[in-house]
Amino acid sequence: MKPLRVKRVYEPSSESDGVRVLVDRLWPRGTSKEKAKIDLWLKDISPSDALRKTYHAEPEKWEQFCSAYAAELTVGPPVSATKTLLDLCKVGPITLLYAARDEERNNAVALRDWMERRYKRRR
Repeated sequence: MKPLRVKRVYEPSSESDGVRVLVDRLWPRGTSKEKAKIDLWLKDISPSDALRKTYHAEPEKWEQFCSAYAAELTVGPPVSATKTLLDLCKVGPITLLYAARDEERNNAVALRDWMERRYKRRR
């Protein structure tokens, strides 16, 4: 698996981004598809609305968010979206795009970390 990069959707794209995948449930405010240069929008891999709203209300619960999000990724539509992402990772670099202001604690970071741990266990 190629490394997953994480980048705020509002940052300029670069050739090193590879495939740019938006992993937010909501479209980022004030940006167009052309400007954001998004190759794929995987809504199904994003946290549920309930989880997203809970976390935004209590950002100090980062660890609980990551655990709950990891559980969501293993059932229903996120499973298919995860497979799509894994398949892309075999081909080349992937950049997970998010809109949140917090660059260290957001769903893209949680997703990247989960994917990297999960992949290493399969080896």
